[in-house]
Amino acid sequence: MTVPRVDFYVLPDQRANGRALLACRLVEKAYGLGHTVYLLAGSEAQAAALDDLLWTFRQDSFIPHERYPLVGEEGSPVLIGTVLPAEANAHVLINFTDRLPEGFERYERVVELVDQTPDVLAQSRERFRQYRERDCAPETHKL
Repeated sequence: MTVPRVDFYVLPDQRANGRALLACRLVEKAYGLGHTVYLLAGSEAQAAALDDLLWTFRQDSFIPHERYPLVGEEGSPVLIGTVLPAEANAHVLINFTDRLPEGFERYERVVELVDQTPDVLAQSRERFRQYRERDCAPETHKL
């Protein structure tokens, strides 16, 4: 099993919707590059908010997505859920939770979203340490 690439994207501030908007921009970029994406939310309310935001965050953007678990057979290139599927069905995992995702190793790339909120910073530092303990070499990108 290969070790996934892990990237921490660090926002310079703590705007109310900053991390969610960053998630949408990263989903859009990954989708544009032909990657499939799984957006892991911390709660059903957060998943619903991200689902809504993907439709509206940019006027000229269209990102086909749906909630997991799927209602039908076919899945969109972007899925949003609160639990990871038993099998990795995406190239990129965007972690919008405050914990290390169980099973992150099944993805080619893991993305962490960080802002300057003290709790978010502390939890992100802990996940950074946990990734390193699992032989990953996380990279930090200050935005």
